Amino acid sequence: MDNGWEASAGAWLRELGATGDFARRAVLDAPMLARVRAARPSRALDIGCGEGRFCRMMAVEGIVTTGLDPTERLLAEARARHPEGHYVRGRAEALPFPDAGFDLVVSYLSLIDIDDTEQAVAEMVRVLQPGGRLLVANLSGIASAGVAPGWAETADGRTGWLIDRYFEARADWVEWRGVRIRNWHRPLADYMTAFLRHGLTLRHFEEPRPAGETDARSTRYRGIPMFVILEWGKP
Repeated sequence: MDNGWEASAGAWLRELGATGDFARRAVLDAPMLARVRAARPSRALDIGCGEGRFCRMMAVEGIVTTGLDPTERLLAEARARHPEGHYVRGRAEALPFPDAGFDLVVSYLSLIDIDDTEQAVAEMVRVLQPGGRLLVANLSGIASAGVAPGWAETADGRTGWLIDRYFEARADWVEWRGVRIRNWHRPLADYMTAFLRHGLTLRHFEEPRPAGETDARSTRYRGIPMFVILEWGKP
């Protein structure tokens, strides 16, 4: 099923620019790179790599990286920005790689785009070496269960985040500045069960907040946990 990425690729590239959006720059990049450095991998796979931004960041750390994405326009941009990189078109549910080929597998805000999470996790585990790490950044269930208008003023004058149907897994269309994509909401338990079913061990859990940012956007990212970071080990 089309999730909007092909049609939205141009708008997405304009939105991210050269350095990435606010959430990646101010909230997720630093803790994600900290976990990558702690794992000290030699070969990494970035699933849902888009235009290759995190692959390039890992390559700077001396890691041999492979990026996978189903959207050809984004892969073309990844190859143009990182000619020495390795970028492959494919889907997380059917990874075109041999067993145990990577000691780090990364899913950086890509689980929300994947229809069959169970199959995708099985594939991530298959291509991960024993002793390797699976590093995931995802929208929190609180964020993905948000309903319009999101942030709203309560009757007593406070500002709160509106959520509904938290326990109901569902895919919704979201739109902003020319991007229109289909994102999944799933309760945290659905993701945890998928990882645990494959015998993975949780090594790290984090609800990251902005570091060093003081503008209005960072205030809201400190109001609720918009993201989670999970690092799983394969026995």
